[in-house]
Amino acid sequence: MTLAQATGPARLDEALAALRDGLQRGRPRPPKGKVQRALGVTIHASLRDVRLGEICELRDPAGGSVALAEVVGLQDSYAILTPIGDLAGLSAETEVVPTGEALLAPVGPGLLGRAIDATGMALDGADWPRGAITGFRPVHAPPPPPLARDLIEAPLQLGLRAIDGLLGCARGQRLGIFGPAGAGKSSLLADIVAGTEADVIVLALVGERGREVRETLERRLSPAARARTVAIVATSDRPALERVKAAHVATTIAEYFRDTGRHVLLLMDSITRFARAQREIGLAAGEPPTRRGFPPSLFAALPRLLERAGPGQGGSITGIYTVLTEGEAEIDPVAEEVMALLDGHIVLSNELAQQNHFPAIDILKSRSRLMSIVAPQQQLDDAQRIRELLARHAEVELLVRVGEYEAGSDKLADAALARIDKIRAFLRQPSGEQESLERTRERMREVLA
Repeated sequence: MTLAQATGPARLDEALAALRDGLQRGRPRPPKGKVQRALGVTIHASLRDVRLGEICELRDPAGGSVALAEVVGLQDSYAILTPIGDLAGLSAETEVVPTGEALLAPVGPGLLGRAIDATGMALDGADWPRGAITGFRPVHAPPPPPLARDLIEAPLQLGLRAIDGLLGCARGQRLGIFGPAGAGKSSLLADIVAGTEADVIVLALVGERGREVRETLERRLSPAARARTVAIVATSDRPALERVKAAHVATTIAEYFRDTGRHVLLLMDSITRFARAQREIGLAAGEPPTRRGFPPSLFAALPRLLERAGPGQGGSITGIYTVLTEGEAEIDPVAEEVMALLDGHIVLSNELAQQNHFPAIDILKSRSRLMSIVAPQQQLDDAQRIRELLARHAEVELLVRVGEYEAGSDKLADAALARIDKIRAFLRQPSGEQESLERTRERMREVLA
C-alpha cells in the first residue's frame, strides 16, 4: 500500500504498516541486525547504519513481528533502542529491521471526535471514512520561527470566571495548571473543554489511569465538545516511549489544525508524567542523573515540546499543561522549569479543595503574563482591586477569627471583609456551569459595586 492509497478509506493501521515496511524516502534500507542485550526498557542491537529517532521493527524469525522500537542512543557498533509496545516474545534470535523512517502521526479532519494511541491507531478499532486521514507528519518538528508568528492580540474564552476574569487567557498563550494530587486538575480541564470557544480541542492524556480515559471522554465531555475533540491516549501501563510520543503526536495534530487557520486548544494531562517517562528513557540509555534524578536531556526536551505551541500564521495553538507538584513548585525541578517556559501559571490549592471550593484556584499565587495585552483597562482595574482585597483579607483573617481586629482601623481591610463573601461566590463555579466573558466582566463590577 502506498502513501496515496493510505490516505483514502483504508484502515489507518494498514497505512502505518505500509509505512513501516515500504517507505524508504529515497534511502536504501540498512542491513538488519540482532538483539544483543535487553535490560529494563532498553535493547542493544548490532546495527550500524541507523539514525537517532529511527523506528525499527523487532521480528522473531519464527513468529513474525514482536514490536516496534526507536533508536534513542548509539554506542560503538551498537544501537540503543527503547520499545513502542510490549516486549513479550523477545529473544536473542529476534531480528532488528530498520525502517528508515521516524514515527509519523496521522492528520486530517476525520480525527475530530476520535481517540488514538501514540502510534496513531484508533482505540475504538473502527474504520476511517474516505478522506478522514489526509496525510502523515513527523512527530518531531521545529516550532515556527519567532518572527513568523502572529502577534497575540485576542482573548480566548474558557468559560471559568476565575480564569477569564482575574487571570485571562489569550489565543496562542501557553498556561500551566500546577497543583498536588486531588486538587481537581482533571476536572478543571474537562470544564475548560466544555466552556472554551476554540475551534478544535486536542486532548493528550499522558500516563493517565486506564479507567479515567473513558470517563473523561464519555462522562465529562458533552457530545458537542467531544465532536470537536481529538484525544491522544497513552495510559500509565504503556511503555515510557509511548507516553513521551503521545505528547509529541498531540502537538503534531494541533499544528496541523493550526496550519489550516483554526484556533486550537491543546490540553496535556500531564507534563509531569511526560517528564517521568523521559527520565526513564534517559537513565536507561545511560545518561547521568541530575536534579531529582532527571537526566539533562529532559531539560532540553521540555522547551522543544512547549515552544511548538503558540500562534502561527492565521491560526494558533493555546496550550494548557497540567503539572503535578511535589511540595513547593520552587523546589520541584519540572514545575520550576515549566513555569519559567510558559506564559502564565494557574496554581491549585489543596486547602481550597478541602473546603469544597472549586475550581480550587489560588488567585494570589496565579498569574498570566498576557492579560494586560488582551483585557480592557476596566477589567484590569477590577482584577487588580479584587486581588488587593483578597490579599488584605488573607492578612487580617486570623485577627478577625480571634477577635483582635477593630473595625474602622484599616479601610482596605474593612472593604475586604465586606466583600469577601461576594468574591468567594464569584470564584466558586460548579462543574459543568459555563459563563461568557462578557457576563464575567459584568459580575466583577457587581462584586466591587
